[in-house]
Amino acid sequence: MSKPSRLDHVALAVIDVPAAVRWWTEHFACRVKYADATWAQLDFENTSLALVTEGQHPLHLGFLVPDASAYGKAQTHRDGTKSVYAQAPGGAIEYVERPTSPSP
Repeated sequence: MSKPSRLDHVALAVIDVPAAVRWWTEHFACRVKYADATWAQLDFENTSLALVTEGQHPLHLGFLVPDASAYGKAQTHRDGTKSVYAQAPGGAIEYVERPTSPSP
């Protein structure tokens, strides 16, 4: 298993996801990949930003890996990714496996 080297996303907690999406898209050049009342993913040129509500996901850094299950029991998410959360000094990290083809 190789060491992850690519940051996939940063997850920030917000009180109001739709309002946060509006703010980020008004102030930065990013694209809304997915958004609902509790979670959104904004894609930037070099990374992504996850906007989450407290209690839905831990605040974390997500790192891209070819096989999330190599790091523990992988969970499949609504966007088609598979991941494993782990603790690191200073906070949580997420090992993220992105699907090779678009989700249906």
